Amino acid sequence: MERCRVHGHRLDEGFRMARSPIQIALRRSAGHHRRELERLEVLRLHPTPEDQQISRQTQPQSPRRLRCAIDTRKSSEEGLETEFNSLDAQREACEAYIACQKAEDRVCLRDKYDDGGFSGGTLERPALKDLIADIEDGLIDIVVVYKIDRLSRALMDFFKLVEIFDKHGVCGLRLTSCSASTSSSARSSASGSATRSPRRARRGSGWGGAVPLGYNVKDRKLIVNAAEAETVRTIFTLYARSSSTAEVIRELDARAILTKTGSPYDKTSLLKTLHNKVYRGLAVHKGTAYPGEHDAIM
Repeated sequence: MERCRVHGHRLDEGFRMARSPIQIALRRSAGHHRRELERLEVLRLHPTPEDQQISRQTQPQSPRRLRCAIDTRKSSEEGLETEFNSLDAQREACEAYIACQKAEDRVCLRDKYDDGGFSGGTLERPALKDLIADIEDGLIDIVVVYKIDRLSRALMDFFKLVEIFDKHGVCGLRLTSCSASTSSSARSSASGSATRSPRRARRGSGWGGAVPLGYNVKDRKLIVNAAEAETVRTIFTLYARSSSTAEVIRELDARAILTKTGSPYDKTSLLKTLHNKVYRGLAVHKGTAYPGEHDAIM
């Protein structure tokens, strides 16, 4: 019997008894009764590298927190000098919503992506460029905006942003609708309504819905109407240059531009035209867009 020392320190209260280590039989070893059992010492003081690897593999992995970036924008600089401006209000509302989603492991990033005094008709915005750069660097999982037009008022620019989101697996969430979705499904909310089978939708054939402005139907397929197609391009151009849908509608009325059915444009019919994926050469079935056989106008 001798006094026990641990890492070179003397412990007066402890003693180590001279005895053999505890042993257990190993599995999958020789089991013949004439052979000696292979045994393994237990109660090791230091785990082996194999033990450490097994321990790491069996430890439960905590779920990764979803990093939420808030994007805000205000077209004019009016009021930005106040202590609490429109950008602050947008951000506060988005932060409150993210805070309610803690159960889904969402966390709000501290970085601010605020574009004050920049039009939604352009992507040349400092904060938006920073947002895109961080998305491409894999630093963001979800982009939160108060309204979808805070990202962009130009439809083509909006689709460009959506493609960036899709490419990097980023989800888009618009607060006013309180619905989180992938950017693809957010984009498909602006879809043409056609009733056809998914197989036909993938081919873009078998058109069975209302015929959109810019097309005629021949043998159940969409054929571009050249005159109407030019009108569609005019509508998109006016929207890209305008600050509101009301301004576009006034210009359409002044030019006597009507819908496919011959009615004046209102906000509903205008947005339906602007959001119709058919103009991009796509066919939509149950919210999913497929490449169509018809020619794109935009």
